[in-house]
Amino acid sequence: MVEFRTAASITVTATLGVVAGCAKTASPEPPLRVAAAADLAFAFREVGDAFAKKSGLPAPIFSFGSTGLLEKQIEQGAPFDVFAAANVSYADQAVKAGACDGATRKSYGRGRLVVWTSKEAATAPPLTLADLADARFRKVAIANPEHAPYGRAAEQALAHLGLWDGIKSKLVFGENVQETLQFAVTGNADAAVVALSLAIVTKDGVSLPIDESLHAPIDQAMVLCKAGGNRAAGARFEDFLNGPDGRAIMKRYGFLLPGEG
Repeated sequence: MVEFRTAASITVTATLGVVAGCAKTASPEPPLRVAAAADLAFAFREVGDAFAKKSGLPAPIFSFGSTGLLEKQIEQGAPFDVFAAANVSYADQAVKAGACDGATRKSYGRGRLVVWTSKEAATAPPLTLADLADARFRKVAIANPEHAPYGRAAEQALAHLGLWDGIKSKLVFGENVQETLQFAVTGNADAAVVALSLAIVTKDGVSLPIDESLHAPIDQAMVLCKAGGNRAAGARFEDFLNGPDGRAIMKRYGFLLPGEG
């Protein structure tokens, strides 16, 4: 049997084929994935919502953790679009490893260190950093200095005052600065040396600022990663973070850039 097809039917079939082909290629844009230092847990959630509202894009998917551990994941090919490190050295390390694009590296803030103690704690809050050596502070929490920039800064500050060796036996280490704060919030530590950006929004506590001259600056930087699936959205997020709306949010959490008051 011979099949006859009219020109009209051929045109319709071809058109349907084109439409079907377009439907197959018009896949949804992958989500924006951001690997972010734990000190950004509160600030970035607010930034992410504001970014989504202004850009019309879905809110970013954040993975918060220790900067050093996140950097290792990125080196190993974790599919992040943006790496927001708590110390610029880790952003540089990811660039050196070939996992991130050095041309996109931007500073976004300087972290600040505080001692946080619960108002419910039986001990009186410290008046100076040296007070942590007092017997009333049986356990003092800091982030692990091996891979957490705030932990490294805490170690430097204690060592600068000659306290490190004497206080070392009472230290408990959090994997990241957010977990470190939880030790003090839950009563598993009498005090915690943590990021201002976390302490500032943690209720029922008292914060003692630590003199920044006691440790190396906690200069924080972000960079676009190569294994992510949405570089364009990552670049827009970087621009938003350092734009007027993003900066207003970051300042409320204690992050400042050079020249900002």
